[in-house]
Amino acid sequence: MNRFAQICDQLKNEPKSWLVTGVAGFIGSNLLETLLKLDQKVVGLDNFATGHQHNLDEVQSLVSQEQWSRFQFVEGDIRDFDTCQKAVQGVDYVLHQAALGSVPRSIEDPITSNAANVAGFLNMLHAAKEENVVSFTYAASSSTYGDHPALPKVEENIGNPLSPYAVTKYVNELYANVYAKTYGFKAIGLRYFNVFGKRQDPNGAYAAVIPKWTAAMIQGEDVFINGDGETSRDFCYIENTVQMNILAAIAPEEAKNEVYNVAVGDRTTLNDLYQAIKNALAESGIKVENEVVYKDFRAGDVRHSQADISKAKKRLGYEPMFRVGKGVEVAMPWYKFFLSK
Repeated sequence: MNRFAQICDQLKNEPKSWLVTGVAGFIGSNLLETLLKLDQKVVGLDNFATGHQHNLDEVQSLVSQEQWSRFQFVEGDIRDFDTCQKAVQGVDYVLHQAALGSVPRSIEDPITSNAANVAGFLNMLHAAKEENVVSFTYAASSSTYGDHPALPKVEENIGNPLSPYAVTKYVNELYANVYAKTYGFKAIGLRYFNVFGKRQDPNGAYAAVIPKWTAAMIQGEDVFINGDGETSRDFCYIENTVQMNILAAIAPEEAKNEVYNVAVGDRTTLNDLYQAIKNALAESGIKVENEVVYKDFRAGDVRHSQADISKAKKRLGYEPMFRVGKGVEVAMPWYKFFLSK
């Protein structure tokens, strides 16, 4: 039995209380689903800036009535410190996912991104410290590696940020380190690499590449690739990300005040990704006729990204269960269902 399976068994036998911020969002709602299925008590905080009620409704449909009764929802904004204080009361573990994602969004509106991602983060970190929670795990970002050219990306080696979003996520790491050294409150940051899967919103100007392309293919629309398609990413299916959050929350003291890559250690080009989605749709009976349309490279994007996950494996017991092809295949039925509604 691997480390994650052991922890899941342990949690089922000894349920804890969790706070998930951004609970109505993509990653937050998947964390909620897993925790409720493990019979945990969960407080969820969201202001619906990027999250959706239908994500919570879907989770409710996937768990038992008794499990759903263990969930308490708080509608509120992490930019309000009083809201953060109330949300953490009586909580054992905090999984802080709430943020304004997207490099392009941050370039267009750096002020709002900073308010949510820096001030909001500090509010949650301080409230958790004041409440003496057992652990605080937060969503960091692979964008922190910036212009550092080396591959794969190793946690200790970062470059200069290439976007306001990357700056905000790096500031989170700096604050977490200061809180560990100044107050003895040790957090864990998870540098997400291109997470994808069910409940990732395919709509809107800042939709991530996999849901956006999948929706376009299903609806017979053009797929646009920024650049020549040889840009590569380490795409990480949502179940891997959920695993890492729970492993980090239960991590021993010596593994805290650290950042860890959350990925699979692979590199997939956008051209190959397009083909993988096209193949998965064909397997489910949807033939894609439209060809790719190539556009200019996008400002703030790095050319290649791939994670070294050896630190997460060694120190947290992380074992990614899904590589990109399998993840795309598993996610496809959800997109077909969602887009048919």
